[in-house]
Amino acid sequence: MIKSAIRCPDDMVLVFDEDEEQIPRYQGRYQEVKRLVLEDAPPEAVFGHWLGFETDIITVSREEW
Repeated sequence: MIKSAIRCPDDMVLVFDEDEEQIPRYQGRYQEVKRLVLEDAPPEAVFGHWLGFETDIITVSREEW
């Protein structure tokens, strides 16, 4: 189950489960995986943007992601 989804600066997406393991099925280019991630993510999933190469990830709403 998806726990978090992060959009990276190069427009790649990283998706993690509740054990903090990456879920390869949902990873890839943002435009290619966005719909699948949003459809399968539970309401409590956390979405974020990792802008630039800073260490902090900005949490955003599902709609903004």
